[in-house]
Amino acid sequence: MVMETSARLLRLLSLLQMRRDWSGGDLAARLNVTTRTVRRDVDRLRELGYPVDATVGVGGGYQLGAGAEMPPLLLDDQEVLAVALGLQSAATGSVTGLDDAAIRALQKLRQVMPSRLRHRLDSLQVDTVASPASRSSVDAGTLSDIAACCHRVERLRFDYLDRSEQASRREVEPYRLVRSGFRWYLVAWDISREDWRSFRVDRMTPKIPTGPRFSPRPLPEGGAAAHVAASIGALWRTTSARVRIHAPIEDVAPMVDGDWGVVETGDETSCEITLFGTSMTSIARWLRAFGADFTVVDPPELADECVEVARYHEQMSLRYRSAVR
Repeated sequence: MVMETSARLLRLLSLLQMRRDWSGGDLAARLNVTTRTVRRDVDRLRELGYPVDATVGVGGGYQLGAGAEMPPLLLDDQEVLAVALGLQSAATGSVTGLDDAAIRALQKLRQVMPSRLRHRLDSLQVDTVASPASRSSVDAGTLSDIAACCHRVERLRFDYLDRSEQASRREVEPYRLVRSGFRWYLVAWDISREDWRSFRVDRMTPKIPTGPRFSPRPLPEGGAAAHVAASIGALWRTTSARVRIHAPIEDVAPMVDGDWGVVETGDETSCEITLFGTSMTSIARWLRAFGADFTVVDPPELADECVEVARYHEQMSLRYRSAVR
């Protein structure tokens, strides 16, 4: 009986959030109870702190009003605004398929906001430029299905496109979803490769039904987020080169981020650094950022790329000069 009453209260609250005004008769018909029961349930909602207003007479009824509190969420003012602004900007995020749901949720939240918060939220409203979903956006349903597999500890099968657009069928033990910027990744144990892997969710096409349950393994050192960060970093460290920069080490060292370079040795006149990149061409182009003379130490391929970069800039210099004659 208690469970039945609780379910009815939740249903009543949901109905009150759907539209502004309800008559007692309409609510009773929707809930399959008497108008007297509706009045009692409204009183229970008020005892829980929900601001339900009532009017009597012809055309009277119930509506969910604005109140000073938002039980049972127990959010403070800043938390309420954070949720509202998050919903307001959902359409520009990395997950597609939630635009309408975000708008409905924001309308329900705003309906029970105290006036002081509604005014603050209104003052923070901004126009957004509509843009098509990026190639890395993921569908909310796909994200939910993968999260469910992680929660239920069930194997997941999916078709996958790698960076070179090569397709493969994978079977994994899924563990965690990780977001990095606007991209979503799944950290999983790859069954066939017997190793940890991270997969971009926008390149996955999950297959149903899911596989059998599995016994969880300890996550890689540092956890799922650290594993994804290391995997992403590895993509930008496929090649390396050693270069001597003819500038004091105290000037150069602050310019070298640990993600793409390491200062090896140096003094007040020069220093040697190891640079990482996706190609020798990219490393050669980065060298101009130091604003100093440099000497290629290793490999010889970098010297060849520097010659090509110099030839390119010579051509660009002639082109710009000829444009102003």
